[in-house]
Amino acid sequence: MNSKPGERASVDLQVSLARLEEWLVRCAYKGNDPFDAMRSPLIRLLTFKSRLLGIVWVQIFRRSPINLRGLFRVAPGHNPKGMGLFLASYIRRYRTTGAPVDRERIDYFADWLRQNRCEGIEEACWGYNFAWPNRSFFAPAGTPTIVNTVFNAQAFLDRYELLGEAADLTIARSACDFILKRLAIIEDETGVCFSYTPLDRRLIHNANMLGASLLARVGAITGEAHLLERARKSIQFTMARQNADGSWPYGVGAKESWIDNFHTGFVLVSLLEYIRASGDREFEARLERGYRYWKETFFTPEGLTKYYSGSLYPIDIHAVAQAVLTFRAFAERDAEAGDHALELALWAGSNMQDSKGFFHYQIGRFMPIRISYIRWAQAWMFRALSECCLMTRGTRKTQTRLQK
Repeated sequence: MNSKPGERASVDLQVSLARLEEWLVRCAYKGNDPFDAMRSPLIRLLTFKSRLLGIVWVQIFRRSPINLRGLFRVAPGHNPKGMGLFLASYIRRYRTTGAPVDRERIDYFADWLRQNRCEGIEEACWGYNFAWPNRSFFAPAGTPTIVNTVFNAQAFLDRYELLGEAADLTIARSACDFILKRLAIIEDETGVCFSYTPLDRRLIHNANMLGASLLARVGAITGEAHLLERARKSIQFTMARQNADGSWPYGVGAKESWIDNFHTGFVLVSLLEYIRASGDREFEARLERGYRYWKETFFTPEGLTKYYSGSLYPIDIHAVAQAVLTFRAFAERDAEAGDHALELALWAGSNMQDSKGFFHYQIGRFMPIRISYIRWAQAWMFRALSECCLMTRGTRKTQTRLQK
């Protein structure tokens, strides 16, 4: 069969997506997470209620190339953020296929998310299905986060735009109330920053920007000017802390000063979504500077994703997936971005997809970690591959620069 390069890429990506979907259906969209050690009843005992010991156990599980979860009785489960990513993915699939099975899965994931909102909170919000001790505080299982809530609310907005069901917009609007009423809002002369959860006051830029992007998108739909103004103040806070080279640290303070690939991608895509929704062009120059820094810093000459600016390893599947989505988001602004997205997706299918269909967690300097994490790897790659399969294939140069 004589195929154009773009057509060949389309076939390869669809095959990769189909293999992943078959694996997901077999496991009923359940799985483990790099940070789910505290789902083990044995680990909960061994931490002796110490947050620091909890961090140690989480890191042992996350970094081990051997999956310890069976030994410590960590059962696979549905991850709320993963379920939101699956919802967003099937909406994109349905836009092109119109297949009844894709519509059925849209309804399945939407219903699951409605039924599994955080308990005891009036506003729509979601957390994780595991407790996660971190540097600053201990978050019990089910603690709502701005990140999970935004991704899931954005998926409901996608569904609203597809089907026109007012109930979906109501959920997204309720998620805005969660951000504005339940989270700490730290304000200074530069703007405002939303906390990560109702339990902390950490100033995390990607979380703050995600919140702003949701407020702007909902405000643009509902015509609520105060949502757009809140979003703008949040954008101002993070833009004021952009480094001279165009980068943003993970957060404010010495403990949050690192700069990595996929969190930078979150900031960039959120800023782009804010500009599109609000029509506010003030931050265009900062967007271009940040995108240029990200594109020039976080990839090898061959196009492989770096985790940090100065370190290739680990090659992390979440970073790969978000790079695909970031390039895809900037395709209208950067003539090369669409090709880069396809190249990375093809490379991941060739180098990080297991023969069983799932994607591996990481390729380390000395050895890979081939564990099948449901949110971190499968949900993000399902989202990235679904987005790539929407692209026009026949007119794009897709011969990959990336080598196995």
